[in-house]
Amino acid sequence: MGTAMGPVLLWLQDVAAFTLLKARRTLLQALLLFCVIVLLLWVSIFLYGSFYYSYMPTVSFSTPVNYFYKTDCDTSQPLLCSFPTANVSFLKNGRDEVMAYGQPYRITLDLEMPESPVNEQLGMFMIKMSCYARGGVTVSSVARSTMLHYRSTVLQTLSTLFFSPVLLTGMTEQKQLIEVELFTDYKTNAYLPTVGAVLEIHSKRVQIYSAHLRIHAYFTGVRYVLYNFPLTSAFLGVASNFTFLSVIVIFSYLQFIWGAIWPPEQVRVRVMTGNNARFQQRGESARRRMKRASTQKESEEPSVIGSLDESSDAPGSGTLHETSTHDPSDMPGGFENVEDDLLGVSENVEEDQSIRDAFNSTAPEELDLLLERSPDPSDTVLRQRPGASSAAL
Repeated sequence: MGTAMGPVLLWLQDVAAFTLLKARRTLLQALLLFCVIVLLLWVSIFLYGSFYYSYMPTVSFSTPVNYFYKTDCDTSQPLLCSFPTANVSFLKNGRDEVMAYGQPYRITLDLEMPESPVNEQLGMFMIKMSCYARGGVTVSSVARSTMLHYRSTVLQTLSTLFFSPVLLTGMTEQKQLIEVELFTDYKTNAYLPTVGAVLEIHSKRVQIYSAHLRIHAYFTGVRYVLYNFPLTSAFLGVASNFTFLSVIVIFSYLQFIWGAIWPPEQVRVRVMTGNNARFQQRGESARRRMKRASTQKESEEPSVIGSLDESSDAPGSGTLHETSTHDPSDMPGGFENVEDDLLGVSENVEEDQSIRDAFNSTAPEELDLLLERSPDPSDTVLRQRPGASSAAL
């Protein structure tokens, strides 16, 4: 019983070890995949946030307007010495411009004015705005008229009686908020960007509590979608970045694993081209050596004076037979070098048999044609010239 259970226990041990190794490898791969996905998601969010921050200009800008006027005149009359004037800067933190080039903006002035008899008798008055660039150069100016909203005496009496508890506690006041639209579609100049504005109220009797200048961007196109549909835009932007980065990571992984997207064809072309060039180079070298050896042998032949025997001139004689059956090993050193080069080419062909076996399944015709082009050592006897037979005699 113990003998029969031994192989089973060994098999169970191997299966357990294999399963544990496979589970560990799977866990590591899953952990690596999770880390890569989290990294890609974080990078996608960062890219979308950077794009939104750089592409979207300031949506709205509000700043208080503090008017000033001269006080060196006769104060006995209920009039100001000059028109109220204010200088407003359009720079955030003294450096960044509020308005972006090419973006239309709506500029309004909010005035809090008491419902006093002076303001009611004031009627219409003018508000002028002059925008300037660096150096104080005026780039645009506009003037708008405004006044308090009319309320009859009966309406004012009823409103005062109805809101008297709130008015007595000081929670509200009898005032009106006047909104004056100065620019409907203002665009800053790229060469002279607007950095500030001067506001003037053309009235010496006006009474105001406070004033605020508001600049609101009027978006169109992609900016309109990004501003009015922030969640949808964020989801689409992050998803697009994540898909693009995932494709890059997948192609990089394939490049690292395979070396290329379609490696077999590229490797085959490179190997075949290299072998073909190498064989052609060796064949050309062997031919040049053969030619040089033949030329040297012909130059070393002695001059034959007189006539040869008729038996030697006759076709099929013993001399010609001896020449055709001569051993290539007895030939001069030039031919032996040529034969050694050709044998070396054949030996290199045999050494490259592993390359032929590796690519035999894919391109056998190209390798066979390449091997057939290599010179054969048996052609040495056929390439001998008649000069060799004369030297042998």
